[in-house]
Amino acid sequence: MKLLDVDRLGKRYRLGLGGRGAETLWALRDVSFSVEQAEILGILGPNGAGKSTLLKILSRITEPTEGRATIRGRVGSLLEVGTGFHAELTGRENVFLSGALLGMSAAQVRERFDQIVAFAEVEPFIDTPVKRYSSGMYVRLAFAVAAHLRPDILIVDEVLAVGDLSFQRKCLEHMQRLIREGMTILLVSHNMAAIQTACTRALLLDHGRLVGEGPPVDIIERYASLVHLRDAAPELGAPAAAGARDVEVVSFALLDEDGRETRELAFGRPARIRIELEARRRIESPMVNFGVRRGDGVIVCNFNNWYDGFRIDHLEGRCSLEGWLPPFRVVPGHYEAHVLVWPWGGGHTGGLEAAQPLVARVFGSFQVVGVAFNWHDGVFQVRAQGWRFDRGGAVQECRPTGELPASILAASAGQASDS
Repeated sequence: MKLLDVDRLGKRYRLGLGGRGAETLWALRDVSFSVEQAEILGILGPNGAGKSTLLKILSRITEPTEGRATIRGRVGSLLEVGTGFHAELTGRENVFLSGALLGMSAAQVRERFDQIVAFAEVEPFIDTPVKRYSSGMYVRLAFAVAAHLRPDILIVDEVLAVGDLSFQRKCLEHMQRLIREGMTILLVSHNMAAIQTACTRALLLDHGRLVGEGPPVDIIERYASLVHLRDAAPELGAPAAAGARDVEVVSFALLDEDGRETRELAFGRPARIRIELEARRRIESPMVNFGVRRGDGVIVCNFNNWYDGFRIDHLEGRCSLEGWLPPFRVVPGHYEAHVLVWPWGGGHTGGLEAAQPLVARVFGSFQVVGVAFNWHDGVFQVRAQGWRFDRGGAVQECRPTGELPASILAASAGQASDS
């Protein structure tokens, strides 16, 4: 059953002070889509894409300039911290006020009151005016009210970013329960892991228009490509430090277990990487690092020769490094590959934080395919299964042993004692 039908929706704003010559801006234009009951619809787009304008229209905060949105059932909105709260009222009073705005009777609010307060973790402060709440307390109570008073459609706009990680996880789990009970949720977030895991479908907005609709992983990929083309393309492969002229990452290839170059890896299957380097001077004992970064910026795993006890004597001229990776057990979805070269020097002493990479390059995105897991799965640190280095025909190979090198263990112990 369709709970929401959006037909050619548009919103125009007048810029400046008005008058005959005033400019206008279409924040939203010709947007159409529908939402079924028990869906979590993710809404993606860069800043200024029209996401908040769309949600304000659906929440009846503002009227559209053209088109219409047909909503069947009650709508609960959480567009910013404490939407609908009165600062002078206590938490208890605001719970009942929000319930009334959602069309709930006082008896219905009382029935769920204890669940709301327990979920928000604000029991000691429930009779304190909310103007004295921290931003975290405010958003916990606001979300708890909106979610537990059970509107037919819950609209959530990025406010979960205010809560800590534990609360964000609890909210995502609670939204999954609400979906199983038949609620429909519209979620705007820049947390790609949350969109990918929680949502059943996603939309992509850009400059006020709907430019993509489909499975979350596909829309996340289109969103990443859109952002890269607009903002990051000039910096793709840019040096991370002034010394980058000393060495260049010429190319990077990701290969499947059969040695074929690919941008798609199967979950749980091994893979191989090949990195081509050009060193314009002799660089002693370098550390070459391959990292995998999630859509929300978290680096989920790293592989490098130093961690595996594989000492490269030096870089000079054209060089290549291959790595045999263990089975790839990260959450299926889209990731970014990046390569860094560090001037670590013989002995590898000191902290990595004190050094700067000679070069850092991003090589676009690749996809891990398989059964979707929970949002918190997939961060891991394991050894590569082998390395091979070739410098002008002089070949080094390494099959790591079961333990980390003593130098790493000693450095880790030193950092732990310093902290």
